[in-house]
Amino acid sequence: TLFPYTTLFRSVRGIKAMVQDERYCPDILVQVSAVQSALNGFCKVLLSNHIKTCVVEDIRNGNEETAVAELCETIKKMM
Repeated sequence: TLFPYTTLFRSVRGIKAMVQDERYCPDILVQVSAVQSALNGFCKVLLSNHIKTCVVEDIRNGNEETAVAELCETIKKMM
């Protein structure tokens, strides 16, 4: 698989529990930051996989302009 989903979901549930338990805000913020970092890592892996598979396939099939435009639009949305 591309990403350990269960770890991410467990972390999000942990944040939910921390909020419900009214834990110390900086502790919650640290956990939120860790989840954001994990999601950023996932996005990098997913984007790389997309380029190596879907974009390359589109280019090989003669759809260069569409593939590049879509990739550029995706990267803009990620930034």
